[in-house]
Amino acid sequence: MSDFSEELIRPTTEDEQEEPRVPSGTGMCLPWLQKHIETIATGGRQEKDFAQTTSACLSLIQEALLKHQWQRAAEYMHSYFQILEDSDSNKRQIAPEIIWRLGSEILYYHPKSNVETFNTFADRMKNIGVMNYLKISLQHALYLLHHGMLEDANRNLSQAETWRYGEKSSSQEVLINLIQAYKGLLQYYIWSKKKMELSQLDEDDYAYNTASQNMLNHSWKTSINLCALIQIPGVWDPFVKSYVEMLEFYGDQDGAREVLTNYAYDEKFPSNPNAHIYLYNFLKREKAPREKLISVLKILYQIVPSHKLMLEFHRLLRKSGVILPGFKKSGTPGKTGGQAFTSATFGQKVIGRKIKLWLVRKLW
Repeated sequence: MSDFSEELIRPTTEDEQEEPRVPSGTGMCLPWLQKHIETIATGGRQEKDFAQTTSACLSLIQEALLKHQWQRAAEYMHSYFQILEDSDSNKRQIAPEIIWRLGSEILYYHPKSNVETFNTFADRMKNIGVMNYLKISLQHALYLLHHGMLEDANRNLSQAETWRYGEKSSSQEVLINLIQAYKGLLQYYIWSKKKMELSQLDEDDYAYNTASQNMLNHSWKTSINLCALIQIPGVWDPFVKSYVEMLEFYGDQDGAREVLTNYAYDEKFPSNPNAHIYLYNFLKREKAPREKLISVLKILYQIVPSHKLMLEFHRLLRKSGVILPGFKKSGTPGKTGGQAFTSATFGQKVIGRKIKLWLVRKLW
């Protein structure tokens, strides 16, 4: 890892050349590191203690990151690699993950960094931090996606998908499912593009049948990768939305409804207002009975009472004549006046003011 910051290092000035230097092993000089890294000055004497040196270096890296001093952080990082030779086995074991987290952050923001440098660093860290191979592979793929390199990201995920080390642990299994799901999202993206192309073709055209078959192949691959993940308790919004869109496109309304219902109501999953929003929008597209729509929005109301869908909730309640607990039959609020915005007689001016407040709230 000696060439981590070789391409990122700033040129040495004449003033710096007069100062004591810390050799980097790659031809670059870090003159101002002498007092911080080679030794630690305490009470007028120097202690050449390995643990103190690496600890001080880590603190300086963190400080540089907080101040967005990417060049300085890269230079400190170069010296921090010695932690991989620490005599403490526990420190050696966690060192690769720390190096990856710090190094990837630096390379992501450093003005002289590029994709090639990041790729080299990621590939080396996968070999050094074998226990973190899956995490690094996933984050590496997301970096490539950010730069629009879809094929490289897909190739990276495919390699990670087949990787195994020792006995498969539960944490490894979750990561593998997550990697497969992101691979599914990539395939969904391709499927979406083909869907758009298909909409521009004539159904009687030969190209239409070819494009339709290609879409079907991609949807099959995507469904396999997404289905396994969304059965694991968690918040999987983009994966669920993609999977449901495909199910609806191919007319599997029952399958889409089952996925969304489980995602919203399964007690093993964490509370997630978006799950109820997706279910409500699906039922609305299906033109479901008003009672079903109200039952979904009632739960959303309990989770996020200020959500903008509460305006629709209010409208549905008025049409059905339903009065929530805390309201009188006349529609005026009862003792629980905090729920007054659902009242049929609640002033329109007040509602208007509430709307403005709700709209500035970020979605979950």
